[in-house]
Amino acid sequence: MYRTLFARLLLAALLVLSACGGSETDNNAADTGVQDAATDVAPDAGDPSDAADTVSADTVSDTMLDTARDTADTVSDTVSDAEQDTDPDTEEDAGEQVPRDGFGAISGSCGVLDDELTSGESFFIENTIDFGTDPYDDADESLLTDGGREIIADGNAGGSSILSEVFAYEVLERCELATLFKTENEVSYTVSDTSITDLLVEIDGLKVGVSVTRAVGWPREDPYTVEQATTLLTDKLQDVQESSANVAAEDAWTKQILHVIAYEPQHADSLETAYGQLDASVVADTVVFVTVSSGDDAFLY
Repeated sequence: MYRTLFARLLLAALLVLSACGGSETDNNAADTGVQDAATDVAPDAGDPSDAADTVSADTVSDTMLDTARDTADTVSDTVSDAEQDTDPDTEEDAGEQVPRDGFGAISGSCGVLDDELTSGESFFIENTIDFGTDPYDDADESLLTDGGREIIADGNAGGSSILSEVFAYEVLERCELATLFKTENEVSYTVSDTSITDLLVEIDGLKVGVSVTRAVGWPREDPYTVEQATTLLTDKLQDVQESSANVAAEDAWTKQILHVIAYEPQHADSLETAYGQLDASVVADTVVFVTVSSGDDAFLY
């Protein structure tokens, strides 16, 4: 795009240059006429046209040439700078808008996992999924991603958390372009007595483990304390480290995400405060990804 624009503007500048150069003969003739006329006027005549005669056609031509050259140089520099500022990765990513369409409106952090997946550090990320007045039910299954439907079909190792696992995955596919690699019962471990992860996904060509939990108290509308958040994160992050240590080589992941589905923004605030107070040995190199559910979301809890 920039090269096409440059070519057009450079052509226009060259046409100006050509026009200015082609008029050199006419300019010389004009100069001669001016000079001849000047010889017919007495030096002390005080003719007011003398001042105008001092501005020759050559001066006008040179000014036009300089302006055209400056314009061409400016266009060249502008296009060059624009090309240098263009990030190839940005152009590629521009073809895939996130969040992708799906069930529930996602807002907040989206499309942010990059170096976080290979860094040895831990990260805290937060976004929101809003279901409005349309809670999920079986009739909405066709609106899920292929991976979300597969999670439902395969089931989990027990408990009532299947839909929280489904929507944790939905957020990761729609925001981070994750693809489902294995569900909970398909991941292999070197020992039988171990904590296990809920999902194995692929993001940017990397295997990533995903453990899912929910931040909610009882009664649900009660404030979620930092103490509750600390207990939840400590228990789940220790489970993450255990499953990472015992996963079989064929399923070993680069990093693991602890994806927390939070009942209210206040719950997410307590989680972030608790996360900041945890010892580095507990958070290890895990990504804590908090998704606050909004709207008619009782089906998740």
